[in-house]
Amino acid sequence: MSSLGKWLIIAGIGFIAAGIVVCILSRWTAIGRLPGDIFIKSEHGAFYFPIVSCLIISIVLSILLNLFHR
Repeated sequence: MSSLGKWLIIAGIGFIAAGIVVCILSRWTAIGRLPGDIFIKSEHGAFYFPIVSCLIISIVLSILLNLFHR
């Protein structure tokens, strides 16, 4: 197997694990429903953009990756 194939398999497993963690944590945390998350509902559909949740997740991951990288 090529190295690209191995990285794609690892990335896929990582995405699956992250999805499971998000599903489990969403029951106990407010990630995705924070003030500042954009939710627009109309008669033709809905638009949802969790900008504040994305910023918080990005900050937490940046801190964790910087701690473990050293």
